[in-house]
Amino acid sequence: MISTEDSRKADDFDAFVYSQSPGYNELNMRVAFKNAIPLRTIVIYCYDPRAVQIPFALAKIWPDEVYPGELVFDERGNKVGSTTTIFPIVVAGGRAIDALRSITIGQHLFGVQNIVVAHHTFCGTSSFTADGLIEAFQAEQGTDLSEVYERDSLAISHFRSSLQQDVDLLRASAGVPRTVGIYGYLFNIDTDEFTLIVKDTQHGR
Repeated sequence: MISTEDSRKADDFDAFVYSQSPGYNELNMRVAFKNAIPLRTIVIYCYDPRAVQIPFALAKIWPDEVYPGELVFDERGNKVGSTTTIFPIVVAGGRAIDALRSITIGQHLFGVQNIVVAHHTFCGTSSFTADGLIEAFQAEQGTDLSEVYERDSLAISHFRSSLQQDVDLLRASAGVPRTVGIYGYLFNIDTDEFTLIVKDTQHGR
């Protein structure tokens, strides 16, 4: 059970919710967010710790980008912004399908000019097949995943086709602005180098 004291404390958390603050104005808040963090590029990559250098390496080959940047503080020492222009979205295999909701929200809050999909060499998702994962899950967990996920998004068999699929998926999504430039890169985890495999640009870089 939740005690009266716990309930009161839970209510107090609303003080940390922007939309619950006195005088809240949604349009003004949206402008404030866009001014506080100059996001313009989203990079989608894998949660493999060997791929952690991807946003840093991207900032080197795109020198007008800033990552990780610095936090911005107000006069009371509160964190109110950042100078970074790159926002990471970290998901298994760096697959675009898992990033769609975050991209839409990022666009609404900050505006997005570029989306980078980065798959990396020797990725764990290239060590199995979609059928193998589905069969193993059925045997080990007693659960049928065959209709749960898009089969092509579960494993990487060919980098050119996986990157093309992800770029096409993003371009076709209603939650991704038509003006965004979309880039599919292969990242070599041993050399920290990118190879551009596919791009779909209209008003991007």
